Amino acid sequence: MRHTLPLAPQFYVTAPQPCPYLDGRMERKLFTSLHGDNAERLNDCLSKQGFRRSQNVLYRPSCADCAACLSARINVSTFTASRSQRRSRQRNARLTRTATSPWATEEQYDLFRDYLDSRHADGGMADMDVFEFAAMIEETPIRSRVMEYHHPEDGLVAVSLTDVLDDGLSMVYSFYDPTRTRESLGTYLILDHVDLAREAALPYVYLGYWVPGSSKMGYKANFAGLELFVDGKWQKMRDPADYQKETHPLSVDPIAEQVANITLPDVRAATRPIPSRDR
Repeated sequence: MRHTLPLAPQFYVTAPQPCPYLDGRMERKLFTSLHGDNAERLNDCLSKQGFRRSQNVLYRPSCADCAACLSARINVSTFTASRSQRRSRQRNARLTRTATSPWATEEQYDLFRDYLDSRHADGGMADMDVFEFAAMIEETPIRSRVMEYHHPEDGLVAVSLTDVLDDGLSMVYSFYDPTRTRESLGTYLILDHVDLAREAALPYVYLGYWVPGSSKMGYKANFAGLELFVDGKWQKMRDPADYQKETHPLSVDPIAEQVANITLPDVRAATRPIPSRDR
């Protein structure tokens, strides 16, 4: 008997668990697996609808009584660096960027551990070991790159796992030397990705989720040209104070309705029928 993967992706919902961004909230994710010949097309399509990739999974927040997490991206054509962001460029002018295939190294993991222990010691990734780290970096069915940033004296100081989409760059996960606070390395990584996207004529840099009321995500609102995925479409970000973290539970669409409103890529053109053979 021959088994084939379904052409249409199957969507599932995780069990509720404590929200990592807002105290006292519970989070739930809508997700689907990313596999097969159409993985890149699916990733491109769902990334435009607020989904994010984690290894072989695409996910989007789907909480029962909260819609605070908003997918964010920078419109490269309307981005201009602020004075503080220009200073970050200057302070990191000596760094060199190397783009490699998604392959994990011990040097990356050591930097990753320093970053987690300093910035996210109580987060969901705090206990990640070297094998789980390697899976995060290497298990990707799409076009991904590891961007390493080296200082001429101090070696590796920052890393970004980056997906190349058909309309931009998606910063899947970034980490850096937490002791180099003056350099604002997190800001610099985003600025460098804006430069990379502009050079490649890609219109967007996807940053993940911005969460009003979360200090961990507040920095994303500092970038000009920021767009948020709200009510099923991308909108230019207004004053951050306009976005409320409290959401009435009746304003959250049921899961079935959320899934029904997802646009899927047309895979018919990429799927060739198997010719029959006369016996």
